[in-house]
Amino acid sequence: MWRSALSSSNLSFYSKLLNRCFCSEIFVSRLSHYTTEEELRKTFSKFGKIKEVRLVRDNKTRRPKGFAFVRFESDADAERAIKGMDKRIVGSRLIFVEMAKSKSN
Repeated sequence: MWRSALSSSNLSFYSKLLNRCFCSEIFVSRLSHYTTEEELRKTFSKFGKIKEVRLVRDNKTRRPKGFAFVRFESDADAERAIKGMDKRIVGSRLIFVEMAKSKSN
């Protein structure tokens, strides 16, 4: 009985651990359609070294859709960016910043 309880407890722990995002990529939404990748890099670089900025664009018009992904070199930098920029005004718009989720979530 103790073994089965321990096993189900371990499974629950590992399941939660796998579902948690240990990543260094953030999702930024509600951006102005005039936002550039350079502006995002400048805005978020104060939280750490950035590996990549991806501003999502409309396939036909090539205009920004109003959201982006920013990948940092470390998880800690991404966490600082979320705490420092979520629900802040950028370019006269209130933006939201959260940990990026995998496509399967």
